[in-house]
Amino acid sequence: MYASRMSNLPPYLFARIDEMKAEQRKLGVDLIDLGVGDPDLATPPHIVEALCTAAKDSKNHHYPDYAGMPAYRGAVAGWYKKRFGVTLDAGKEVLALMGSKDGIAHIAEAFVNPGDYVLAPSPGYPVYRTGTLFAEGRVHEMPLLRENNFVPVLADIPKKVAKAAKILYINYPNNPTAAVAPSGFYREVVDFASEHDIVVVSDNAYSEISYDGYRAPSFLETKGAMEVGIEMHSLSKTYNMTGWRIGMAVGNADVIAGLGRVKTNVDSGVFDAVQHAAITALSGPQDCIKDACRIYQERRDVLVKGLNGLGFDVPLPRATFYVWMPVRDCMSFAGRLLTEAGIVATPGVGFGASGEGYVRFAITRPVARINEAIERMRRMNL
Repeated sequence: MYASRMSNLPPYLFARIDEMKAEQRKLGVDLIDLGVGDPDLATPPHIVEALCTAAKDSKNHHYPDYAGMPAYRGAVAGWYKKRFGVTLDAGKEVLALMGSKDGIAHIAEAFVNPGDYVLAPSPGYPVYRTGTLFAEGRVHEMPLLRENNFVPVLADIPKKVAKAAKILYINYPNNPTAAVAPSGFYREVVDFASEHDIVVVSDNAYSEISYDGYRAPSFLETKGAMEVGIEMHSLSKTYNMTGWRIGMAVGNADVIAGLGRVKTNVDSGVFDAVQHAAITALSGPQDCIKDACRIYQERRDVLVKGLNGLGFDVPLPRATFYVWMPVRDCMSFAGRLLTEAGIVATPGVGFGASGEGYVRFAITRPVARINEAIERMRRMNL
């Protein structure tokens, strides 16, 4: 019944986790969900109010512009200039997305022919791989190892693979490892992409979730980056707008045009009222981001201190709302947490082969629940 390409697709990790959670809830288990990275914090009121106002305006009830409202693209360009010092042509170098996921899923269809390679981090966001498989490309996994600070070693990519590669995905601050890009890494990426004529896709969705004074850069700040690639970003994590489905792709005009051609043929634009709310988010006060980061930092500190107190070796992440913890067998460990303690964690192998030996916790629950999770783990004698 199914097309042959379906046999190459793994079950979507988070969908399977949802099934397992539902099974436990049927048994009456009080779950502490530290699995999928969906913020529990509310969208700031001024953004919600902007949506309500725009939704009442009948002019916003029609088909939206595929590329995004000019005002929204202008707000994105303004935010990038203010936040990163990156100058963008809002008409040619900015494209509205329904969250960054749809851009990541579609980009391979624009640039990858059957048999071409795509370079993707492992562990990494699963859609890097699945988008490639839908385009009938081949995935070359770049291991993110602790001894390399969870950064790919570009020199280790075989020359024949690099020659046949069309896209290189990078993601810092990183999901799931919470690593940040070291100084000089983006310079290496630009030089590598220029040498091999590869399109770089930087997934920067977590740039605003950072701690201890750290400020994540944009890949596009690097000289030459605009010539070789684009960056995907999203309002989902920055403004607690995961359900709103609004994001952006910015950067090289030709790459943006290619992605736009795919999107205009297979999906629609973002509801104009949501774009109006996004304009308010990007152009309005940014104190809500600082407030959220203070909350996440407190949770991070409590969780990491608790896990290390149980005998684990967990460093303090400088960004994202994830904690990446080494364990002996990630599937077994995550399964025990769920069935014996009612705690949801994500097994690292779901993000790629190099994720084996880790589980990911999302600090998207209040401190009281995190403390309860630590106490439940203490009783397990892990």
